[in-house]
Amino acid sequence: MKNFENHFRPSRLAFGAILAFGLVGCSKTAHTPVAPETKTVTAPVVVPKASVAHSPFGKLPDGTSIEQYTLKNASGAEVRVINYGGIITAIKVPDRNGKLDDVVLGYDNFEPYIKNPTFFGPIVGRFANRIAKGKFKLEGKTYDKLFINNKPNTLHGGAKGFDKVVWQAESFEKAGAAGVVLTYVSPDGEEGYPGTLTTHVTYTFNDTNELLVDYSATTDKATVVNFTNHSYFNLGGDGSGDVLNQQLLINADRYTKTDANGIPTGKLVDVAGTNLDFRTPIAIGTHMEAEHKVGLGYDYNFVINRGTASDKDLVLAARAQDPKSGRILEVRTTEPGVQLYTANHMDGTLVGKSGHVYIRHNAFCLETQHFPDSPNQPSFPTTTLKPGETFHSQTVYAFSAK
Repeated sequence: MKNFENHFRPSRLAFGAILAFGLVGCSKTAHTPVAPETKTVTAPVVVPKASVAHSPFGKLPDGTSIEQYTLKNASGAEVRVINYGGIITAIKVPDRNGKLDDVVLGYDNFEPYIKNPTFFGPIVGRFANRIAKGKFKLEGKTYDKLFINNKPNTLHGGAKGFDKVVWQAESFEKAGAAGVVLTYVSPDGEEGYPGTLTTHVTYTFNDTNELLVDYSATTDKATVVNFTNHSYFNLGGDGSGDVLNQQLLINADRYTKTDANGIPTGKLVDVAGTNLDFRTPIAIGTHMEAEHKVGLGYDYNFVINRGTASDKDLVLAARAQDPKSGRILEVRTTEPGVQLYTANHMDGTLVGKSGHVYIRHNAFCLETQHFPDSPNQPSFPTTTLKPGETFHSQTVYAFSAK
């Protein structure tokens, strides 16, 4: 037994030393933590992009729901459109300091747009502007049932033009732009016009603050067409007062002379030396006092200087600038004419956005178009559309500031 103990004692001592060493090793490991591997997490960068959203805007008396489409670009500027009349209800663009303001007149809610006698912002058709005595002849047949709503003429499509119908709407987004396609099928004989007319109007708002309006139409019977948009612009912002100090250039050497009822005589008259000479920028109010001696203000169709451009080319029609805000509107179009209208009939009875009371010359319209009464004026560019043909027209409203 002693021999066994003597033999085992060294082994126990060795085991104790090993155990002590192990404990010391463990102790060191416990008190010297290893730093964990670190990784830098970068939050994803959200890049603003053009988008479109829609929301309820109101209902017609028959219960039909009306939607509003908001086209917003990457910088936050926006255009709002409703599917009733294709009406542009708002255009919010920046001034020279980046402040957004709404630069078109209109209403805060839907109900006043139902009748909309001043045509705030809609698509106008089938035929924009006037047709003399509400009748025209086409391919040997006389159409004389157009509604007389601007005695003794028909104006802007009649009693229920394209401004007072519900359009089918389909929104879209693409790189650098957002938009909405509006479609309306006008039955044969509607408002006295021949042919079933299928019309598409596309509003596209891009990241450079350009609003492109694209019109196309086809028919199953020979007819006449003339489309425009009837927005009322005030580059100082809605409710900022009159536009008489805003500068205007119109790229036109001539205008269509009219009779007392606003119907062209057929003559194209030189603007030189007249109150209608806007070939260099002047304040809209420069000759307004003289215009008041012959009418309530400007309401004329100008013949755009298109030079050798084809009817598919966009050319400058007009450029307007508000000196106070710095906002600029440049209008380019494939159309041969542009109507300058200076809100001559607003008499203070209309209450618009934010309670603003609209009076004469609180805005101006630049209505790109074919000439008034073209169906009865063979020397004017034709407005006839036949089966198998496609009418196509474009207008760009480009906004900037400096």
